[in-house]
Amino acid sequence: MAACMRIPKTCHVLLKMKYLSSAMGLRGCLALSSSTGSPEFTSKRVRRMFTEFFKEQHDHKLVPSSPVRPRGDPSLLFVNAGMNQFKPIFLGAVDPRSEMARYRRVANSQKCVRAGGKHNDLDDVGRDVYHHTFFEMLGNWSFGDYFKEEACSMAWRLLTEVYGIPPERLYMSYFAGDAALGLAADEETREIWLSLGVRPDRIRPFGMRDNFWEMGDTGPCGPCTEIHYDHVGGRDAAHLVNADSPDVVELWNLVFMQYNREADGSLRPLPQLSVDTGMGLERLLTVLQGQRSNYDTDLFTPLLSAIHQSSGCQEYRGRVGAADQGSVDLAYRVLADHIRTLCVCIADGVYPGMSGAELVLRRILRRAVRFSTEVLKAPQGTLASLVPTVAQILGDAYPELHRGSDQIMDVVNDNEAQFLSSLRQGRRVIDRTFQKMGGSQVFPGSVAWSLHRNLGFPLDLIGLMLEERDVAMDTETLDRLASEEEKLRTRAQVTDGESSVDLDLHSLSELQGAGVPHTDDSPKYHYSLGQDGRYVFRSCCAQVQALYCAQALVSEVPGGQRCGVILDRTCFYSEQGGQTHDQGYFTRHGLQDVLFPVEAVQQVGGYVVHQVTAAEALKIGDQVQLYLDEAQRLACMVKHTATHILNFSLRRLLGEGVEQRGSHVTPDRLRFDFSVKGSLSSQQLRDVEETMQDIITRNEALHIQELPLALANQIPGLRTVDEVYPDPVRVVSVGIPIADLVDPPSDRATSVELCCGTHLLRTGEIQDLVVVSERQLVKGISRIVAVTGEQAREAREAGHALVQEVESLSVRLASTGPALSTVRGQSKEVGLLIDAVDSTAMPQWQRKELQHRLKALQRTSNTTIRKLETGEAQQKAQTLLQKHSSRALVVDTVDSDSLSVLMKVVNQFSAKAPGSRVMLLSHLQSGKVLCACQVPKSCSALSAHDWALAVCTHLGGNAGGSLIVAKGTGNTQDIAEALQWAEEFARTKTQH
Repeated sequence: MAACMRIPKTCHVLLKMKYLSSAMGLRGCLALSSSTGSPEFTSKRVRRMFTEFFKEQHDHKLVPSSPVRPRGDPSLLFVNAGMNQFKPIFLGAVDPRSEMARYRRVANSQKCVRAGGKHNDLDDVGRDVYHHTFFEMLGNWSFGDYFKEEACSMAWRLLTEVYGIPPERLYMSYFAGDAALGLAADEETREIWLSLGVRPDRIRPFGMRDNFWEMGDTGPCGPCTEIHYDHVGGRDAAHLVNADSPDVVELWNLVFMQYNREADGSLRPLPQLSVDTGMGLERLLTVLQGQRSNYDTDLFTPLLSAIHQSSGCQEYRGRVGAADQGSVDLAYRVLADHIRTLCVCIADGVYPGMSGAELVLRRILRRAVRFSTEVLKAPQGTLASLVPTVAQILGDAYPELHRGSDQIMDVVNDNEAQFLSSLRQGRRVIDRTFQKMGGSQVFPGSVAWSLHRNLGFPLDLIGLMLEERDVAMDTETLDRLASEEEKLRTRAQVTDGESSVDLDLHSLSELQGAGVPHTDDSPKYHYSLGQDGRYVFRSCCAQVQALYCAQALVSEVPGGQRCGVILDRTCFYSEQGGQTHDQGYFTRHGLQDVLFPVEAVQQVGGYVVHQVTAAEALKIGDQVQLYLDEAQRLACMVKHTATHILNFSLRRLLGEGVEQRGSHVTPDRLRFDFSVKGSLSSQQLRDVEETMQDIITRNEALHIQELPLALANQIPGLRTVDEVYPDPVRVVSVGIPIADLVDPPSDRATSVELCCGTHLLRTGEIQDLVVVSERQLVKGISRIVAVTGEQAREAREAGHALVQEVESLSVRLASTGPALSTVRGQSKEVGLLIDAVDSTAMPQWQRKELQHRLKALQRTSNTTIRKLETGEAQQKAQTLLQKHSSRALVVDTVDSDSLSVLMKVVNQFSAKAPGSRVMLLSHLQSGKVLCACQVPKSCSALSAHDWALAVCTHLGGNAGGSLIVAKGTGNTQDIAEALQWAEEFARTKTQH
């Protein structure tokens, strides 16, 4: 009880007065029955009680949940634990200027998704009553403040005194140690639980799998102690702890962050001891509301009711396993869980797509659609109709669900319609594959994988369809293709996550411990406009503070060695905020003729690391002179300022619902991702360019000033993205001084953003901007690529030239005579122009207009070609009919260089002589042979497919088709021999 004694007595009194009645009611309720609960413990109240307990009684700062898309962490698909957003603190890499750097003890309710990577619960969802893809993690954290004793004491008091859970229902687990890793048993935690009054037989040790928590293959980790709850009570259930019993479940996990898992698998101590706790709100509610299933709590019951009303299916009864006949209740649980995940992810900017987290979300949506349509027999649109219910349940805690409800419904409906269409298409592909299998009892694994990967066709559904036809799957090929994709994905993640300039956790700690000051990178903003209108970048002298090589700090590096160089000050911009890093070089004092090229620049934990291959020896204390690649920097400044103006212009023209979803600025181009319902029209793109051009032409001044973050957030029209901003923060405004935006606020709309990037001083330097690409990445998210300056001028010239070519071709097509060869040539020109328009850097609005015109021209030329070919085919067929009269077998040549015409001749001939078996060959000057044939339906002895395939194979080619019509190609110099062989093959077949 020592830890409790540190809490002031007045706090105990206030706490007991506040929660006494509800706690006593629950304690009595739990003692009588585990199937009834206190109606006072709603999900909203339980969540609020948790945060208030830590805020009011233990001085924790409440921080909002981060979005489920991880901030700059390629090792994670989704935020899967409450500690994800605090990972920079654990690693010592937090920006020292940010508010996060000042966190000591915090608490929150974090949105979490476990549907991919190390923690993946997707396959279990619906099969039981407690697994979820989305859940809320109630957590409290200490960063170098309190540790084991205080964490255990707080948890015990919250559960037993505030929530009133009977202590006799609780069991504790702790880390038993690991001899192989040299880790001793955590006896300290065991003693703490004993001191709090927990009985010895209720405290059990477990190994690495159960009581050593790791968020991934690498990163912060440590031993943990878990609190388990016995739903039955009145017994000794210690043997059921960590035994996958539905009666004894883990309630709260207290992790003691002591180590970092290195890439080589070893464990190294963290610079400071921290606490990371996590308690699933869903499981807590089952206890407080006296339920045995998460789905019987008020987080889910409104959803289950809405599903029942929308589907018309029988009511949810909570059955599992064999008792759940027809998997109806499983389907209820899948829909209720998955729609929560879809709502939260889409509201946070993760949309169903084809890779990474987007692919996982796509599979979640399609899994939900399958259960909805195939098991519950619910009408299309049922899934989206549940969105308002999710917002009603979770919207108070996560208001973005209210704001984004309409968009979420649109995305869900669009993706559902697309999936149902894919299912129909996939079934057709499967049916065609069965036809081509020729009696084989093994379905091609390559076809199954293509259906799954490209159409999203579920593999288990393919398996069911094969089982119905008593056909096996080529699992060897399927497994190989899946394994190859997994290897590619893993390799890409490793590549994305690697950075040779990243300071590791321990080197950061060593720098901080040695008192090495953070890099002063303010000189990156030291530039001005000269009298000639050119930008002047000030020179920068610096001293080498540290050298980083092979994941270790060294005092000196030899010539030729690649290393990270930390200076006391720098004018180089480190990659952040979507803007790429500067390039350039520096020289060493006394060695001015030797250049040290700077290949990359990155900021880690307040230190700017320059990646350099040392041309000569370099040591700590050396004086250096820094030289920017000024052209590259200026090009980035142009693109970054243009990006801000683009953001403003899109919002002004498309509405306030436009949200930035990502950006990237390089010297060559800018890329901007934003939320929008559909792809932009050519007129909208044109309007965006005109709005931007107006701002560029006005040569607006850019005003940049640092403000306290709280004050900056009050600026009307301020645009932000999801990232942790420093405090104070830079505000970038176009055309209006910052002071006029703050007090009193200006009513003039302009671009104003929080941004650490480098910008122009006036907009005129952009000169021109052209959007050269705009496409939907996934439903609801578009990506714009734009160029500026000289590249923009070249794009406009290229567009103008293509317009003239299309105009010229249109005139020639309109005046074309009836010559088939002429029309075919012009059709090829249309095809070449389509390719040119698709691939040329030109204004996107112009590209869309030309694509529309060229498609119309293509349709017109194709129609003309078909008419001319039909007319030519009629003439040739008539000649053949006169020549062969009513012969039953016709094998002849036709003068044509078009397989399409040849097929039409065969069709025309067969229509007039329906009982004939006909094959026509066309011998081109090159020696190539075109082949087309048709046989009557009644001719079972000879199929068109077999006939064409035999002849074309004889001629060294190939063919394909059906039982009735087929075509192919081959090569020969002796067409007479080919005709004779074809005729003899047909006669032989029909004589048997």
